[in-house]
Amino acid sequence: MKYYELATLFLPMGSAPRALEGVPAFAAEGRGRLLGMWMVDIGRLNRMLVLRGFDDAESLLAERRRTHESTSPFGCGEVLADLSLDSYEPFPFMKPVRPGRYGGVYEFRTYPFRIGGGYPQTVAKWQEALPARGDFSDCLIAMRALDGSPRFVNIWPYADIAARGKARADAVAAGVWPPKGGPDWLKSEMESLIAIPAAGSPLA
Repeated sequence: MKYYELATLFLPMGSAPRALEGVPAFAAEGRGRLLGMWMVDIGRLNRMLVLRGFDDAESLLAERRRTHESTSPFGCGEVLADLSLDSYEPFPFMKPVRPGRYGGVYEFRTYPFRIGGGYPQTVAKWQEALPARGDFSDCLIAMRALDGSPRFVNIWPYADIAARGKARADAVAAGVWPPKGGPDWLKSEMESLIAIPAAGSPLA
């Protein structure tokens, strides 16, 4: 996959089952590939995250238009309180996201780049450090935003919350994480949320 879209569906309390019915069918009718669906568990609640992958920019843009013009975006327009769509490009060295069973919880971390060199420097630092970090837990994808403020999202699957804490602590203790010099190229306004794979998610 050369491009990704991460959609955030803002849902009224109790409407998640209805959204879960609509998303797969809506995705199947358009371009791209549905990769994952999650419900936010730690962070702002009543949000559903939907990750889709695209082979080219044309398909990404065509799907964006289809979503904006749809009378029922993601097949659940009657329950959608709001919708946010963000486009991403993977770091050049990252492998494409493949559906599979990777863990019971996923952490989505968003880091803002420093202006002036933040992206290329971060890519270099992460490419060097991720193999060793992978000895503790794997990064599903690191991808930079193509719209909005300069930033990137990195997604990490874990068996559970305890496994997340242990992997992060052990990687820091071993001196392999964070990437040496990597934080120098990032702003401090970072965000993290924990989400649980939804029923029927290709990524689980």
